[in-house]
Amino acid sequence: MTDQTSATAETTDPFGNLFKRGEVWLGIGLLAILTALIIPLPPFLIDIGLSISITFSVLILMTVLFISKPLDFSSFPTVLLIATLIRLSLNLGTTRLVLTHGNDGTDAAGHVVQSFANLVMGGDFIIGVIVFGILTLVNFVVITKGSGRIAEVAARFTLDGMPGKQMAIDADLSSGLINEEQARKRRKDLEDESNFFGSMDGAAKFVRGDAVAGLTITFINGIGGIVIGTFRHGMPILQAADTYVRLTVGDGLVTQIPALLVSVGAGLLVTKTNVSGSTDKALFKQLSGYPMALGMSSAMLCTLALLPGMPFIPFAILGGVSGFAAYSMSRKNNEAKMEQAKTDAKGKPAAVAEEPIAKALSIDMIRLELGYALLSLINSEAGQRLTDQIKHLRKQLAGDMGFIMPAVRIQDNLQLPPNAYVLRIKEIEAGRGELRPGMLLVMDPRGQQITLPGEATQEPTFGLAATWIDPTYREEALFKGYTVVDPPTVVTTHLTELVKDNMAELLSYAETQKLLDELSKEQQKLVADVIPTQITISGLQRVLQNLLAERISVRDLPTILEGISEATAVTRNLSAISEHVRTRLSRQISDSNTNEMGYIPMVTLSPEWELAFAESIIGDGDAKHLAMPPTRLQQFIASIRQTYDRLAQMGESPVLLTSPAIRSYVRSVVERFRPSTTVLSQNEIHPKAKIKTLGQI
Repeated sequence: MTDQTSATAETTDPFGNLFKRGEVWLGIGLLAILTALIIPLPPFLIDIGLSISITFSVLILMTVLFISKPLDFSSFPTVLLIATLIRLSLNLGTTRLVLTHGNDGTDAAGHVVQSFANLVMGGDFIIGVIVFGILTLVNFVVITKGSGRIAEVAARFTLDGMPGKQMAIDADLSSGLINEEQARKRRKDLEDESNFFGSMDGAAKFVRGDAVAGLTITFINGIGGIVIGTFRHGMPILQAADTYVRLTVGDGLVTQIPALLVSVGAGLLVTKTNVSGSTDKALFKQLSGYPMALGMSSAMLCTLALLPGMPFIPFAILGGVSGFAAYSMSRKNNEAKMEQAKTDAKGKPAAVAEEPIAKALSIDMIRLELGYALLSLINSEAGQRLTDQIKHLRKQLAGDMGFIMPAVRIQDNLQLPPNAYVLRIKEIEAGRGELRPGMLLVMDPRGQQITLPGEATQEPTFGLAATWIDPTYREEALFKGYTVVDPPTVVTTHLTELVKDNMAELLSYAETQKLLDELSKEQQKLVADVIPTQITISGLQRVLQNLLAERISVRDLPTILEGISEATAVTRNLSAISEHVRTRLSRQISDSNTNEMGYIPMVTLSPEWELAFAESIIGDGDAKHLAMPPTRLQQFIASIRQTYDRLAQMGESPVLLTSPAIRSYVRSVVERFRPSTTVLSQNEIHPKAKIKTLGQI
């Protein structure tokens, strides 16, 4: 019932929630400011607007004084634009009132303008003109120009220093001084800092333009008012000058003083780049750090007080205050030094704990090293894409192969060429390549030459001919049927193949234990029966490594354990156990080698070679090995190459079928020169699998 009532209330009062939103009120305020540029405003609204403008300017200045660092007021450029719009709209409103009703008296543009005119001018409009000119000169020439130059230089230096700061962040991350979350925050702060100073460089033009506009409007108002008062209202020229110039200068002052406050705030903000803490604490801390300087200033002031013709009292007071401050600070510094000496006498602080030697001995299982020109791949949207692809790769390998891929450590390496990257497995180089950031890699799946303009290269994963092209040619490349990949995908593809080639080496004892622990409760009884009574975890690790070495998924771990349980009843030879497990996985193996046509393409081994391999196996048990003469091995290798090259030209990639007894020995020979060739035994072909024989060795 309560939910229905609440929903009904929201339906019947749609504007209630609308006006609770801050952006709605901000939009209304901006529309009101822009409307004031077109619609004339009465004097009482002008008074309210000028009061708001002065209050807003003071608030900006005070906020700048109390912030700790410039990025704490990152919205300053937007605030500066709004303050400028407010002053210009009010300036235009007072201009209408001055030129329209200036002949009615000095309160024609409101009481705020009148009060400023009387307070500053002192009854003489010439004094007001001089004071207004000096204020404008101070604002435009001194403060605005200086702060604009500082903002420009700060923006330039910030942008120039970004690569070095990014490399420092990456170096701290690689050395372990900070974690990934801290590195991400520091990169975000660095990006915000560059955007802020770039915006401040442009925002300084608002301040300068505001000063120029105020000076121009005041000059036009003065001349126009005198002309209107003299020729339209018949006033004497001196009376018209006194009336209209008084109103014009009062209007100029009431807008220039807030502009001066905002300009001072902008100057304080851009000069605060190397100062931490609020402005007062930073300045007083640094000025009070040198009591000798205050002592010398006190001596100079006292000397000036004693000179003939100089006012004694002000210089004597200031000299006394400076001397007392110098004495107090010197005494305070001496006390601090004595306290520090006492602390040191009690005993030196404990030495920093030495980094554990285990950290120096630990190695990265997988590491990606980048040249400095490729750091943009981890500091931009492309970096986010690269890390996302690596995370997806870990999930894919876990789902497809049952293998938990170790985390990939990414770090910079200044010793590499700028555009090069290196992939290391257990800190040993396993592959490398070169990338072109901001470009696309194009390959022709038909093996033909790329006809698009670009830089010819070689694809690092498979060594295929490729070309780096500009992203503007993407659509044309896709239209021509080319394969188009970006640099992060090139790295991920290379990493995928290297990990698949080294899965057996990456499967550690701890990872094997983790696979067992991740099994469901229903399978834990099987684990308890098999391990360690029938096979140790090290033995299971070796069996799983044998399977992964030939890219056979170990995700079906219960079936593997069942196969091990059956095989250990007959033999303890790990190779024989692995072969039996492969037989239990025949359905999975057959399915993974079935092509798009629904059959397994295969090449069989002739009876002559079957007999030759069987006769060349010598030894018993674990001592069995292949002892085939080198000449016969060369003949076998030549036959394999000739047959598979012929079938490759036909677009076929068949498996090699052998008898179970010699499969592992044939595989040990074939993997030396054709590691991608799958060697299966007859027991590993599932009875329901469809096969097609393409040839015979």
